[in-house]
Amino acid sequence: MQLTLYSDYAMRVLLYLAAHRDKLCSISEIASAYGISHNHLMKVLNDLGRAGYVSSVRGRAGGFRLARPAGQIRIGALLRHTEDDFDLVDCPHCALSSGCGLSSVLDRAMAAFFAVLDGCTLADLVEREEGFRSLILTLDRARAQPPAQA
Repeated sequence: MQLTLYSDYAMRVLLYLAAHRDKLCSISEIASAYGISHNHLMKVLNDLGRAGYVSSVRGRAGGFRLARPAGQIRIGALLRHTEDDFDLVDCPHCALSSGCGLSSVLDRAMAAFFAVLDGCTLADLVEREEGFRSLILTLDRARAQPPAQA
């Protein structure tokens, strides 16, 4: 199973905003941090805003921030929002589906997958790894410095 690039971008955006909880972040800033297309990121942020994960402030000093505390954002719920299909195989169209047990085994595996993700919040991801927030802030400072002259 592989998650879509859309889900990857949504997770990256939320991780970035959680690490920068004390300020508004622009689309350009987040796009630059991850090397993601500005247009793709705009679509992701728009969708996350409609779903209540992020909020925006318009204007020159505007930007994006988490719409609720990182501890209230469940990773399982986010992935259910960003992914369209969790069918691992196409059992309904298989000639063996009526007598095969693969479908029920995969359903149990998917339930276990989501049980882990539902038990994890965005805050867990940011705070679990020692130094995660400082790593992101260090990367921000490195991008902000002009390149050294030769």
